Amino acid sequence: MCDSLTPVCDRKYAILGTGALGGFYGAKLQQAGYDVHFLLKSDYEHVSKSGLLIESKDGDFTLPQVKAYNDVEQMPQCDVVIVALKTTQNHLLPKLLPPLVKDGGVVLVLQNGLGVEEDISQIVKNVQVIGGLCFLCSNKVGAGHIRHLDYGKITLGEYTPKYDPAPLTERIQYVANDFETAGITIELATDLLLARWQKLLWNIPYNGLSVILNARTDELMTDAHTRILVEQLMNEVAAGAKSSGRVIPDSFIQTMLNYTVKMKPYRTSMKIDYDEGRPLEVEAIFGNPLRKAQAAGANLPQISCMYHQLKFLTQRNGIA
Repeated sequence: MCDSLTPVCDRKYAILGTGALGGFYGAKLQQAGYDVHFLLKSDYEHVSKSGLLIESKDGDFTLPQVKAYNDVEQMPQCDVVIVALKTTQNHLLPKLLPPLVKDGGVVLVLQNGLGVEEDISQIVKNVQVIGGLCFLCSNKVGAGHIRHLDYGKITLGEYTPKYDPAPLTERIQYVANDFETAGITIELATDLLLARWQKLLWNIPYNGLSVILNARTDELMTDAHTRILVEQLMNEVAAGAKSSGRVIPDSFIQTMLNYTVKMKPYRTSMKIDYDEGRPLEVEAIFGNPLRKAQAAGANLPQISCMYHQLKFLTQRNGIA
């Protein structure tokens, strides 16, 4: 493996989940010169023949040829495996990860929710699991066609047992360097659990309310009643974080509100999944944090209400 200071090298990346998120970041890495291998399902035929098209606020680009696969067994072992699947597909990871990640390699988990790194650490041994929290507005609008609307920053943190804070290692530094070479803004965190709760501060109110109230982010922020509800939910997330020994200051809540006000009108990923009849990430985003907080003695009544509403909606529509 090349050293962390080499801008482009023979380090191999694998993308599990070539959708709005994995397809965008994987395409950016390939555009920067990295060796990227994409696992696809429904888009395999199209992408293997026509490549990927990225419409982006930072500039459109096309990758006419990509290394596309529909069978993990055909893929080479890779230094960094990026898990960009929805958490509803994590039951596939025991089959996908072991043959794909090199011994001593990295599994980079670009997923929402809480506890996902812990589960992955039980599947593959002798690898470093890194969590990535993506602040990205991006949608897949067609086969091999991704539209990047806004933002794109990733916060990276190393997973440790019990989510204890960890110093930054050379491996997380080289992954960060690669993404920055590809034009992706990276923030490094020594406390992955705090970073996860901070991401939930956005995901819980906006993903949940977008489904329950059939609303975009701009609609939630311009209506006085729903804006109050968003802030109340954010305060409950902060209370959940506190039950885990992590403090989210009021200033961070205000920052997230300000970001969302400035954001282009956005239909959240959970709302898109709901509208298209796909399973929702209810357990990872709502159930896991709720159970963790309740086990620590914290009461989060509005998040609990939202969790049960979402479970009802998904079961009624047959997409649980």
